[in-house]
Amino acid sequence: MTVCGVILAGGKSSRMGTNKALLKIKEKTAIQHIVEELYYICNQLIVVTNQPDEYKFLDLPLISDRYKDKGPLAGIETAMHHVRAETFFIAACDMPFINRKIYQYLYGQLYEYDAVVPNYDNQLHPLSGIYRKKALPTIQKQIENNNLKVKSFFKELNVHYVDQFNGLTEGQLEKHFFNMNYPSQYIQAKDF
Repeated sequence: MTVCGVILAGGKSSRMGTNKALLKIKEKTAIQHIVEELYYICNQLIVVTNQPDEYKFLDLPLISDRYKDKGPLAGIETAMHHVRAETFFIAACDMPFINRKIYQYLYGQLYEYDAVVPNYDNQLHPLSGIYRKKALPTIQKQIENNNLKVKSFFKELNVHYVDQFNGLTEGQLEKHFFNMNYPSQYIQAKDF
């Protein structure tokens, strides 16, 4: 099965005050950490961004949103529209400690479902989910109806919510689902 890793880097980083994907953590940018981890488990990688010049250094395909200012749902739609793959591993650019073992575990839970969405610490994490290409028409319909929450299309699909992570440590899970939205979280990331 063809797997495409999708890094969503289209946000404005307004709460951080600077592009959070380019913040350095241990000599590498946050997005470089994400690229390196996804590289091991995906057949191809892309970055969905509306500032492609900022990410040329990654030497990856850079695709701009087809639907402008429509949030991360539009980023997922853009990836599925442009890339020939059966399955898409989604990663937000502000999650520098993603763990390939967690994606592999989720992928192993896909079975016949349209999507696998982790539920960690009583919170859904759709931007760490895995989606099949067949979700594309449903996503497009949601965008056209201006219903932009990523979770908004879940009721239209056969989604497997995973809240048991057998064989994975609490430390791995905590780091994987950590994201940086505020300067205080960036400081915390540098100490991880």
